[in-house]
Amino acid sequence: MSFLREKQSRHFFFSLIALSILLLGFGGLFCVKQTQTVKEMLLLHDSATVSSLLESGVSPDVIASAVASSQDSGQGKSLLTKLGYTEKTAARFLPSVYRFESTTFRSVIFGILIFISILFTLCFVFYAKREQLYHQASKIILAFSEGNFTTHLPRSDEGTLYQLFAYVDNLASALQAKGEAEYKAKEFLKNTISDISHQLKTPLAALNMYNEIILEEPDNPETIIEFSRKTTTALDRMEQLIQSLLKITRLDAGSVTFEKMPHRISEIVAKAIENLTTRASCEEKQIIVKGQQDEKITCDLQWTSEAIGNIIKNALDHTDTGGHICISWERSLAMVRISIADDGVGIAPEEIHHIFKRFYRSSNSKDTQGVGLGLSLAKSIVEGQGGVISVQSTLNFGTTFTLSFLTEM
Repeated sequence: MSFLREKQSRHFFFSLIALSILLLGFGGLFCVKQTQTVKEMLLLHDSATVSSLLESGVSPDVIASAVASSQDSGQGKSLLTKLGYTEKTAARFLPSVYRFESTTFRSVIFGILIFISILFTLCFVFYAKREQLYHQASKIILAFSEGNFTTHLPRSDEGTLYQLFAYVDNLASALQAKGEAEYKAKEFLKNTISDISHQLKTPLAALNMYNEIILEEPDNPETIIEFSRKTTTALDRMEQLIQSLLKITRLDAGSVTFEKMPHRISEIVAKAIENLTTRASCEEKQIIVKGQQDEKITCDLQWTSEAIGNIIKNALDHTDTGGHICISWERSLAMVRISIADDGVGIAPEEIHHIFKRFYRSSNSKDTQGVGLGLSLAKSIVEGQGGVISVQSTLNFGTTFTLSFLTEM
């Protein structure tokens, strides 16, 4: 009986019940009326018969006995047969019966016509509304097939039909999500290919130029050594670019499984700066580490140290000679925060919202060899482990990056 949960079907069903009850009521009244008519006909016939017998001189007692009698001796039937009154006699030869038959036939036909009219009206209204609903649904489903998901199938009622509409709507939502994901994937692929081709164009052009110079001066050892070093630098930059892109692509695709375990923050930071201290010394910059040695966070050691290392590289790129990069951490009730602060050139307010974009290079960057993927990669690593990365900066006064990780309760 689930179809009764739908309002239209429920109204149609109860209308049929009401019509059936109405038909039974009118049928009962019709039977009562016909019984009354038959009674009147019999009384009229008996009255006419009695009057005729009285006029013929028949005794009233005999007439009364005849009227009250219900037995048939066979003589009466024989007489009526001689007069032409039998079961086969046509009703038109019996005026009273003919009038009764005509009246009954007209009443029955009229009642049937009214019943059929009401029934057809109910069916027409029900199926007209259904047809309108089906037409509306077919237009929406056609729009779904054309990629237009702005409208939804009706869900204003209950019942099997609307349950079907809900399932189709859910399917359309899944198709929309899938289409959007495919579109984003295509856009990402297109932008990535465009960025890669743009980023590789410069080092490839430099490599071609260095190779031509070396070929033109094969007898000049100094030239060969100089441009061989430049070739190595260009190749290193290309390798760095490709490795960073591969890592970001793996993170975006969700193919990286972080091996999260408790690690001391001091260990993570030490791993992050082990390849940067030499550069800092050469550039006369100081890396300062402050924090409790036994403080721990749950993370992937390799990936987290790379994220912190990328932020420190960025700080070195934007810090002048004699500058300081301070790495510190602290624990609150709900989380652990790791801060990387520098006293460099800072970030302009109009650029701070773009620094995590891929291949974005700040106008204040002093690194001419960077590929602009370090901060983007750091953000993907931190957020991939459930952390949050934020930045605060004041132009000409420095920048502070904060990595926040929830503590285990």
